[in-house]
Amino acid sequence: MRKLILGAALAAVAAPVPALADPPPWAPAHGRRAHEEAARQQYYRGDSYAGPTWQGRDGRTYCRRSNGTTGLIVGAGAGALLGRAIDTHGSRTTGTVLGAAAGALLGREATRKVRCN
Repeated sequence: MRKLILGAALAAVAAPVPALADPPPWAPAHGRRAHEEAARQQYYRGDSYAGPTWQGRDGRTYCRRSNGTTGLIVGAGAGALLGRAIDTHGSRTTGTVLGAAAGALLGREATRKVRCN
């Protein structure tokens, strides 16, 4: 009985199992992936680098905008350095904090402004 169970366990481990991975992107699409690609081509104009606009399911054109996170971080860093350099009295904490806040607001607004065609 022990040999039977051990043999069945070894056979189960050695049995080939098909891979459940998606095919590479250059392979022809069939089934679910073909449906998703057709839907994406129907609702979007071009690829994501072609422009900041896309067409929704209702037929209206929408504008894709950045949320401004990169500008916020870069602006805060630059503003903190500038505020620290300007404030030369005391511990310079006030100038650093105010410069970081002003730089963050300016950087965020600068990166959020996107013109949609």
